Amino acid sequence: MNMAKTLAIVAVVGFMAGPTWAGNVDEDLRQAAQLHRNGETARAMTIWRNWADRGDVDAAYNLAIVHHNGDGVVRNTAEALKWYRVAADRGDRPSQYQLGLMYLTGDGVPANAEEAHRWFVTDRQHHMHHVNSPQMQEWRRQAAALIWQQEMRESLAKSRDNGADVVAELQRRAATVAVATAERPKVAASALQAQ
Repeated sequence: MNMAKTLAIVAVVGFMAGPTWAGNVDEDLRQAAQLHRNGETARAMTIWRNWADRGDVDAAYNLAIVHHNGDGVVRNTAEALKWYRVAADRGDRPSQYQLGLMYLTGDGVPANAEEAHRWFVTDRQHHMHHVNSPQMQEWRRQAAALIWQQEMRESLAKSRDNGADVVAELQRRAATVAVATAERPKVAASALQAQ
């Protein structure tokens, strides 16, 4: 066999045997989930680890869940804690909650109510500083002004429609009153003559 054919076969076999990353996190995570469902957890974990190392919180969370539940691997709460923390530190709320539960119940870590509370409220505390920021206050002011303008436009349109209805009703009543008034003197005059 010549050298070119040998290299081509080695490249194809190596490509088929090794992990394949499409370069698209969503496609790769779908592939990893399918591999995991098919019992190929080791291959799925390779994909998840690759993306978790690149900063993807979903991949880190998947690694944590697999280790935490012993789903396709030996249950390892230390690894679960590690991957939950990676995702939680990147703002993943489910991972923050899972860390809180682990600390609350002492699952793989010493029970620690303060640490549990910290993880349960991390997301809320992280975003609380936005409430009073000058930018947030300006956005709220702008939103209130836009809402007020929209409400005024709607109110004006409604009042025009209502105004036309009111004028029509007044004209109808005025016509009714005019007819009644025109007939009343005749009735009053005939009543006087009858006396």
